[in-house]
Amino acid sequence: MRFETRARRRRRAAAGEFPQAWRDVLQRRWPIWSQLDDDERARLETLVAVFVADKRWEGARGFELTDEVRVLVAAQACLLILELDDGTHDVYRGVGTIIVHPSTMVMPGVRSTDVPGVVAEGQHALDGEAHHHRGPVLVSWRAVRSDAHHPSRGHNVVLHEFAHKLDMLDGTVDGTPPGLDDDARRRWIRVCRREFRAVRAGTAGPLLRGYAATDPGEFFAVATEVFFSRPVELRADKPELYEVLAGFYRQDPAARAERAAARTLGALRRDPPV
Repeated sequence: MRFETRARRRRRAAAGEFPQAWRDVLQRRWPIWSQLDDDERARLETLVAVFVADKRWEGARGFELTDEVRVLVAAQACLLILELDDGTHDVYRGVGTIIVHPSTMVMPGVRSTDVPGVVAEGQHALDGEAHHHRGPVLVSWRAVRSDAHHPSRGHNVVLHEFAHKLDMLDGTVDGTPPGLDDDARRRWIRVCRREFRAVRAGTAGPLLRGYAATDPGEFFAVATEVFFSRPVELRADKPELYEVLAGFYRQDPAARAERAAARTLGALRRDPPV
C-alpha cells in the first residue's frame, strides 16, 4: 500500500465533494450555518473537509466518534479562520489531535478562577482545553453540541479553545494574536487592555463573563466566543472591541446575523404561518 502524504491527503479532501449528510448536520445542529451566504458556506465546506481529514481524532473514555461529531467541531473551529486562510488550509498547523470526551472532564491540579489572582487546587471540571505547540485540543461533546445549538448563550467551547490555538501561533498566549500590523496591534492592545480591566473591575457588563478576567489570553478567547455567538449585542455594547475583533478575523458576524434575520422576516411576510 502506498503511503499517502499529508499534503496529498489535504489536496484530496479539498477537491472532494462535500457530503450532503454533513450539510444536514450543520443545518440541524448549528443555527449560524443558516446565516452564511453561499460563498461563505462553500469556502467553509472546503476548510471543514480538510480539517476533518488532516487532524487526528480520538474519543476519550470509550466515546464513539462519528461524522456528526467531527463535522460539528470542525465547522465551528473553521469559522474562525474563514477569512484568515490563504489558500493553504493550514492556519491550524499547531493542532495535531482533537480529543473528544463524552461530557465534562474532571482534571487534577491548580487552576485559575473567575476571581483575578485567585487559584484553586484539586480536581476541577472543564469543557475544553488547548495545549501549546502541536498539543491536542480537548472538548466535551455535550458542551460542543449544546453551545452550537444555543449561540444566544454566548458560550462556545470550540470557539474558545481554537481562539487559544490562534493566539499560540506566535509562540505565546498573550491575548494578542499574530498577523496584526503596527497600527492595528497598538489599537488592539489599547482596546483590549481597557476592556480586560473593566471585566476585572466588575464594570464590563454581562456580555463578557468573569472568566475573561483570568488573563489576557482568556479575555481574547471569551471575547471571541461572544463576537461570533452574540455579535449584534457585542457591537451595540462594546463597539471598539467589536471593531478590533472584526479587523483581526476579517468578518462582520453582526451584519451577517442581521441579514439572516431580515431574510427570515421577509419570508414570514411573504408566506405567513397559518
